[in-house]
Amino acid sequence: MKRGLGKGLDALFSIFDEDEENELKKNKVENSKTQEERKVSEQEIKEMLNNVVEIDIRRIDPNKEQPRKKFDATTLKELSESIKQHGVIQPILVNKEPNNRYTIIAGERRFRASLIAGKQTIPAIVKEYSEKEMREISLIENLQREDLNPIEAAKAIKELMNRYSFTQETVADRIGKSRPLVANTLRLLSLTPEVISMIENNQISAGHGKCLVSVTDKTKQIEYAKIVIENKLTVRDLEKLIRDGKLQTLLNKNKKEKVLQSIELKELRHRLQRLFKTKVSINGDDSKGKILISYFNVDDLDRICMYLDKLERN
Repeated sequence: MKRGLGKGLDALFSIFDEDEENELKKNKVENSKTQEERKVSEQEIKEMLNNVVEIDIRRIDPNKEQPRKKFDATTLKELSESIKQHGVIQPILVNKEPNNRYTIIAGERRFRASLIAGKQTIPAIVKEYSEKEMREISLIENLQREDLNPIEAAKAIKELMNRYSFTQETVADRIGKSRPLVANTLRLLSLTPEVISMIENNQISAGHGKCLVSVTDKTKQIEYAKIVIENKLTVRDLEKLIRDGKLQTLLNKNKKEKVLQSIELKELRHRLQRLFKTKVSINGDDSKGKILISYFNVDDLDRICMYLDKLERN
């Protein structure tokens, strides 16, 4: 079993407080064994890339164990256009099944985009694992390589623990991260379904979610999350708000501000949100104010730029 650290996992766990991450980095000592394991892992990857084959895309099936449940249609379309021009740069990883079929272990996004692009074949690395091995490897490979949202990552880690009776320490060792970071990821699953949905939809960050875990009143937990969205609060802002206990004061302030905005101004905000497919805030009234367009990842920013380019051309 590979235990090397996947580059994508660093981005996944950057959702937590910088102070905490810096402290963990300070305390982390990498011994020579871990460094040697990484060298071996890199060598294994090179050997695997020398065994890439083209597979009939119709013989490939998605993996039901795939942690990622949502695939953004816009970014899939953009990837498919890139594949039309340049092909699939990184091969997918598949498991050989009976009847000359294959199941995806890692790379379902590339597979889906290739289908949209009308590709007949796709480059793949073929492995032969038992069902148990494939399930475990699929979850770990996706945690290491895919850009999962924090909730998908937490669910994947939880499944590893439940299915294979792994401890948090074992999971941390498998994916090359510290136990505290694994524990913090899992804590997100204790949030209310409404707040979990907000994290999944990039309305609030996992850092916000971590703060909200400490709020035991589920109703207040949701209210805090809504305030974060409406007021664009940072994690530090939310921590202070919870610590100072000024939830009701801010709720009253927001309620008063909403009343002052006209129907036309609210409709404008909705139109902008539909256009840019992201959160838009309008602070002010009909006479003056500010329009704030939020983006939560590179895909959001690219999409906003694309719409602006179209407007300029028109």
